[in-house]
This record gives sequence, structure tokens and C-alpha cells, in this order.
Amino acid sequence: MAEARPFLLAQVSDLHIKAKGRLSYRVVDTATMLAACVAHLNALPQRPDVVAFTGDLVDFGRPDEYAELRRLIAPLTMPCYLIPGNHDDRDALRAAFPEHDWLHRDGEFIQYAIEAHPLRIVAMDTLIPGQGGGRLCEQRLAWLDATLAARPQAPTVLLLHHPPFRTFIGHMDQLGLENADGLAAVVRKHPQVERLLCGHLHRPIEARFAGTIACTAPSPAHQIVLDLAPDAAGCFAMEPPGYRLHAWTAETGVISHSAFVGSFAGPYPFRDSGKLID
Repeated sequence: MAEARPFLLAQVSDLHIKAKGRLSYRVVDTATMLAACVAHLNALPQRPDVVAFTGDLVDFGRPDEYAELRRLIAPLTMPCYLIPGNHDDRDALRAAFPEHDWLHRDGEFIQYAIEAHPLRIVAMDTLIPGQGGGRLCEQRLAWLDATLAARPQAPTVLLLHHPPFRTFIGHMDQLGLENADGLAAVVRKHPQVERLLCGHLHRPIEARFAGTIACTAPSPAHQIVLDLAPDAAGCFAMEPPGYRLHAWTAETGVISHSAFVGSFAGPYPFRDSGKLID
């Protein structure tokens, strides 16, 4: 019997799309880089079943930026789910995607549960308007607790922009998540949570969290410089753009990969006519 194909969730984060033709920080052509990422996802030999965009979708939360975002992700051939990051605006995001009913379910906050796939997707809103850091207030955590309690047997991933753990990248930890302890208390009650998929850091990072694993994703554009000095300057670098690919089966749970967008030499075989190449 053929092995079952895993359910594949691609996680793309920190797009920072500007109005058409503008560069982020006067350096980064985020639109062209997102277009390359979309083409890469569509061309994968095992195409993702869904794509989750975990915040900082645009740079200033403006309607013209969301119009450009909508144009750039339109070629994707699979369902897409979006959450806001600290660079986003809830109202402008909702207005740009009026057909996505899940953006409009929870009143003030953009948080929702997607029940249409083998892996349940629960999205959280950590946005504090006008601030770089994030927050999970009691209202948002109560919603999460009730949502997870409604389907305790369903394997689940949580989407949120701000990671709930220290990364030791000092200037980014200063823009962290308020009430991460409250989130941990909720997650510990619900062992069906297999991953917390976060953005914000522009790097792939993992940490144990509340009995499960929390991870961040690289950006399809620029990356935060890896400098763990407490007083390190806040800088970005044009390291290879990337995203995460999370594969799930009932037998294995979630297996997470980092993928890179671009043209690289290879693939080269390890063997020639069954023999290792020396």
C-alpha cells in the first residue's frame, strides 16, 4: 500500500509589501521577491495544500499596499490564510479581502479557526495598533481557550505573528509578546496543539513552549542579522529569502522544514550507477 501523502502547510511571513514600485527601507524589492516566492510554491513537486501568511503582510497598513499584496498572491493555486503583524492594519486588511469570511468573524480581532483540512488551523491576533510589540489580552486568550476546547481531539497548529519566547536577538526581544505566560497556560491545557507558527523575526528559530514547539519563519525578502549580543544594532541583511514547509500526518505529527527561494547549483546525484561518486 502506498504511503499516505502528508498534508503540507507552507508558512510565509514578513512580506513587507510596499505600494507598487517602492522599495522597503529604500533597498528591498519586496514585491519582486514575493512574486518569486509565489512562483516557487506553485512549482514545488509536492505542492502545498495551504499557505499561511503570518503577519507583516505590508509595510504601513495602507490600502494601496494591500492592493499590491492581493495582486502578488493571486497566482497561488491553493487556499491562503492571513493574520496581521505589527506593520498591518486590521480594517485595511479586511477591506482588501472581503470574500475571506474568516477575516471578519471575531469583531475587533482577526482570529479564526479553519476546519476544512486534516490539520486544524487556529489563527491569533497579537497586534497592538501603532506598536512594534504584540499582546494577547484576556479576551483573546479566552477565545483561544474556548476554540481549542471545542475540538480537543483535532491536531492543531496556531498562527500568530509575535513569538512567545526569547530569541536573544536583543532589539527584537524588546518588541516581543506581552502575556506569553498567559498563552502558555492556555496551550498547556490543550495537548492537541502541535506547533505555534510565528513570524516577526525574519529567521527560522525553534523553542520548546508549553509542552509543544514554537517556531518562527524566514522572510521571502530580507532577514534580521543573526547577532546575539545584548546591545547589537537592529539591522537586516540580504541573506537567501525563504519560508517554512510544515508536513503533517496522523502518525508523525508536524515535521517542519526551512526552504529557500532562488536559483542554486544542483541537484547532483550522490551515486553513479549505484556506486558512490568519489
